[in-house]
Amino acid sequence: QVQLVESGGGLVQAGGSLRLSCAASGRTFSSYAMGWFRQAPGNEREFVAAIKWSGGSTYYANSVRGRFTISRDNAKNTVYLQMNGLKPEDTAVYYCAADPSSSYYPADTYRYWGQGTQVTVSS
Repeated sequence: QVQLVESGGGLVQAGGSLRLSCAASGRTFSSYAMGWFRQAPGNEREFVAAIKWSGGSTYYANSVRGRFTISRDNAKNTVYLQMNGLKPEDTAVYYCAADPSSSYYPADTYRYWGQGTQVTVSS
């Protein structure tokens, strides 16, 4: 069993930065691939980024590539999402997810989810 707790969301002006953190419980954290998703009001939950268990491979949605960076610290059981150059369209609740059963991109392949943290970008 893995529990995920996100933090670091908030209100920021367009062009600003935020770093989200996702703290995981459980001794097997280092064996899981991890992902970040987001969901804006009225929209489906969408893939943002993912990282393999080793941290050696990362994957990004086209909309955030070059602006966001996913990383992990297995010693701290934490995965991060550094978000730079934020835009109003990045406004959403951001969710951390763990242990995809297959592809990293569909939300329904992930076994564990956090409660989410709100990110609001003002223009």
